[in-house]
Amino acid sequence: MVTTVVVIYAAKKSKTVQFQDFDKSIFIKIFPLPLLYVGNQITGLASTKKLSLPMFTVLRKFTILMTMILEVYILRKTFPRRLVYSVVTIVVGAMIAASSDLAFDMRAYTFILLNDVFTAGSSVYTKQKLGVEGLGKYGVLFYNALIIAIPTLLASALTGDLQKAVTFEGWFETTFIFCFFLSCIMGFVLMYSIILCSYYNSALTTSVVGAVKNVAVAYIGIFVGGDYLFSWTNFIGLSICMSGGLAYSYITFSTKSSQVATEEWKTDITQDPTGRKVTI
Repeated sequence: MVTTVVVIYAAKKSKTVQFQDFDKSIFIKIFPLPLLYVGNQITGLASTKKLSLPMFTVLRKFTILMTMILEVYILRKTFPRRLVYSVVTIVVGAMIAASSDLAFDMRAYTFILLNDVFTAGSSVYTKQKLGVEGLGKYGVLFYNALIIAIPTLLASALTGDLQKAVTFEGWFETTFIFCFFLSCIMGFVLMYSIILCSYYNSALTTSVVGAVKNVAVAYIGIFVGGDYLFSWTNFIGLSICMSGGLAYSYITFSTKSSQVATEEWKTDITQDPTGRKVTI
């Protein structure tokens, strides 16, 4: 978050990017996005700690369904049936996989489902805030990171993580400092990429694209990590879930390609025998 604030502020000062200067209206314009981000962080870390990687990946798929529902009610969007069916496939696969989870943990499942709610809310409200006058994608990125840095620091202090960080001996190791700094930079790149994806696409597409990358993560996690308990029902559920995500991506991007082709055809300028330009 600090890296994001520093990079965007430097870009604003050099006039590379432009967005509204800070005033009291910023809190109203950006609300409730910072609260959703903080909730996303806390529940995400808590659930990751207690779930195996494949099950974490599967249960995160409920974010997609929640995002679709929130887009319908908050952004007033409608979706074609094929997309709805692909989302249902993702959720059904997740339910099948979760039903046979041999390492069931109610607390972990509660945290991950809360994390799904916060993530879906963040995606939808990010899309909404990108259209707010004076903010834009750089304003949303900057002020969100600036505001959530404070409650995140307080949460870290309350959980005891801040004290552990202060007394951590690795701060004197060059390798750790380099890796930590690189992690901060990549964190900024990740946040910026999510904002860009939300800017050019729907919140639902951003959620699904993020889920598709987990195809490799889920299957690798079966063999790496040592905390996955194999069962055929779970494996089949995983596969159904992943196939639904891939189907969504295919439908979304093929639809966009056909729309672009249609627009280009409609605006094609030709010359008729009389010499007049005709727009088809």
